[in-house]
Amino acid sequence: MPEGICPDSYRGETMNLLFISLGCDKNLVDSEVMLGIVEKDGYTIVDCEEDADIIVINTCCFIHDAKEESIQTILEMAEYKKTGRLKALIVAGCLAQRYKEEIIAEIPEVDAVLGTTSYDKIAETIKKALNNSGFIELTDINALPLVDIRRLVTTGGHFAYLKIAEGCDKHCTYCIIPKLRGNYRSVPMERLVNEAKALADQGVRELLLVAQETTLYGKDLYGEKSLHILLRKLCKIQGLRWIRILYCYPEEIDDKLIQVMKEEKKICHYLDLPIQHSEDEILRRMGRRTTRQQLISTIRKLRREIPDIVLRTTLITGFPGETKEQHEALMDFVDEMEFERLGVFTYSPEEDTPAADFSGQIAEEVKEERRAELMELQQEIVFDQAEAMTGRELLVMIEGKVADEDAYVGRTYMDAPNVDGLIFVNTDKELMSGDFAKVTVTGAAEYDLIGELSDEFTK
Repeated sequence: MPEGICPDSYRGETMNLLFISLGCDKNLVDSEVMLGIVEKDGYTIVDCEEDADIIVINTCCFIHDAKEESIQTILEMAEYKKTGRLKALIVAGCLAQRYKEEIIAEIPEVDAVLGTTSYDKIAETIKKALNNSGFIELTDINALPLVDIRRLVTTGGHFAYLKIAEGCDKHCTYCIIPKLRGNYRSVPMERLVNEAKALADQGVRELLLVAQETTLYGKDLYGEKSLHILLRKLCKIQGLRWIRILYCYPEEIDDKLIQVMKEEKKICHYLDLPIQHSEDEILRRMGRRTTRQQLISTIRKLRREIPDIVLRTTLITGFPGETKEQHEALMDFVDEMEFERLGVFTYSPEEDTPAADFSGQIAEEVKEERRAELMELQQEIVFDQAEAMTGRELLVMIEGKVADEDAYVGRTYMDAPNVDGLIFVNTDKELMSGDFAKVTVTGAAEYDLIGELSDEFTK
């Protein structure tokens, strides 16, 4: 381990480090940056807590369930301070930013907490944690760490996320993110292009653009929305085959973005539009900046301009004050729009958000009932769409082999990793993860497709 990283009391030892990344893919990018830093500084990365001298947990606390998962993980790892070889336990990310003092005070096994804009200081924090407990490393919440280091990609190597901005200016009434991640800050375009080139050189074939909101990219730096310019630059990078855009706020989608999606073949005809609800009064109370009619107009325009586009969205059900009639209107909206991909969350009242103090809080069982009704409706829509895919030839990125079968699992342009469906490809030909193959759809199994390798296929 290099001089200045390993404390004197541990000099000469090989230090094993376990990294646990929770929450969203934006958090995962931060984790991969930290992994790149610690690997460069000589730590050995392990995947088993029993083998770890140091454990870093990058936490999430966006909603109640995420907070509970983070807390439970910290408590489970803390046990290894008592019974195992663990010398330092570090908590990073959103939970650490929000509850820094509470974590140190109530979980004495935690040696350090690292705020959301301090991940570039992971090496120094580890050194301090090995020497002293109770250390808090925080940076200005509106800082933008820019680390010139090769990320350690953890997604298998053939796809990776590119975080193009940090923070958010929207201040939706249910959301804590601006208080944890700060104001919207775009990453300079040159840095993003260089990072994307480095990822492509490592073998990444699919690049997924993420931010709290991707559609506003560049407005703070260049005076205007510049996502379309960034996309054209990324499309020129050799080795990249697919570029996928996530977290697009519908009110910010403009003709320039639509045009670049139509013209650049590498850009997947797929958009993630987090609309949260359809009814004007609920949208207003949420602090959203759109209306039902505007949503309908945007969706219809996207489908008119890009006929094969796949739209993913997320909804919040049981928001304070949501009436039975508004829920039924949301059901009608989903039925009419026929989203190809949809996720539904029950409203979670988060402390320090305006909505947590709204009147009309709804019982958990009612929220769950409404969520179940929405998901049942969406299942019918998706199953019908999947059945209609039979006979269509699609380009598929292979993700891996099905054990003990002449079959592989992959994804089409219609499916983002870890949130959407898969396609199972029957063939006795040998394929590798990251290969692209032409596949004819032969059937469907609920959310997933089944297909056979076409006579002509491409790697």
